[in-house]
Amino acid sequence: MSNIDLVQLTQETKKLSAMVVEDEKVANELLSSTFKNFFSDVRSCFNGKEALETYLKSAPDVVFVDIIMTEMDGIELSRKIREINPTQIIIVISASNDIEKISESIEVGVNSFIQKPIDTKKIIELLTSVVAMVAKKKKIETKTFSISLPLDLYEIVNENAKAESISKNAVIIRALRSFYE
Repeated sequence: MSNIDLVQLTQETKKLSAMVVEDEKVANELLSSTFKNFFSDVRSCFNGKEALETYLKSAPDVVFVDIIMTEMDGIELSRKIREINPTQIIIVISASNDIEKISESIEVGVNSFIQKPIDTKKIIELLTSVVAMVAKKKKIETKTFSISLPLDLYEIVNENAKAESISKNAVIIRALRSFYE
């Protein structure tokens, strides 16, 4: 990856917040300090219970979670986060090679699974993947935008859109902006 790509990647990730959930102090500090170079805000938690409370308060864009932790493991945490937000980006970063745990995390619907130890190349690939996931998520959210208008308003919007050769949504958005300014 070239320096220009890394700069672009950082510009995209700096628009996002993250949460690192890792019970090993050194690993948590290493991941958190690394991700602080990329994300605008990085919350650090040492167990699943603390992470769930932090998640409810801060709603980060991306959650990085270890599988094996005290109080609540990463799979249970991921399951609870999925119940709260089915589209949350969850990435497992774990040294575990337990096939059952990996399968269970896939069943829960984590977006990605990265094996520890993580090197710089893996981090860049991971962050590139995160940016792509966020872009896809935003594209889906944009496509689902809809608004119901009374018929007479719809006809006015339709006429204005035709007159200016723009979409009906653009006319509605412009009208909403001017209304709320």
